[in-house]
Amino acid sequence: MRRFFVVLVTAVALAGCGVNEVPKLDEQVKAAWSQVQNQYQRRADLVPNLVETVKGYATQERETLTQVIEARAKATSVQLPADITQNPEAFKQFQQAQGQLTGALGRLMVVAEQYPNLKSDQAFLSLQSQLEGTENRIAVARKDYIDAVQRYNTQLRTIPGRWVAAVVYPDAKVKETFTAAESAQTAPAVKF
Repeated sequence: MRRFFVVLVTAVALAGCGVNEVPKLDEQVKAAWSQVQNQYQRRADLVPNLVETVKGYATQERETLTQVIEARAKATSVQLPADITQNPEAFKQFQQAQGQLTGALGRLMVVAEQYPNLKSDQAFLSLQSQLEGTENRIAVARKDYIDAVQRYNTQLRTIPGRWVAAVVYPDAKVKETFTAAESAQTAPAVKF
């Protein structure tokens, strides 16, 4: 009976000192990363419909349409290793592929602005609205992921979390986060 009491008191003390914080935060990072992937997949699913809608109006803009198709194919073909959030090279490759798709879609929207009939086509307007909503969802999902990674990494780098992780979770490693593309560092030029 005394042994049971000691085990119970020890378990309660450990639960109260944050020993479960590392796996809890790790699970939050995993959930946030899943949401990022979910939103990127949603965008990739919208692209073929958008391209087909624009194709009917902008036949001479084949190069832009081809770039969008190729960027989508590259973004969806990136093989994500299970440890992508802890693998800087794989994370960077994934981020670059998604960035190329973002850029290609931006160019496609510029092309679309040149076609008045396309801009008023209901299917295009609906797809454009869905794509804009998806881009916003991606931004929110990325922010949530960055926040979850910050909490997790802070736990691993501060005391007592650092000590708990070293003893109880020695395989816990710092997670990767998104960084802004170099092109985002320069403000766009506005000309009238």
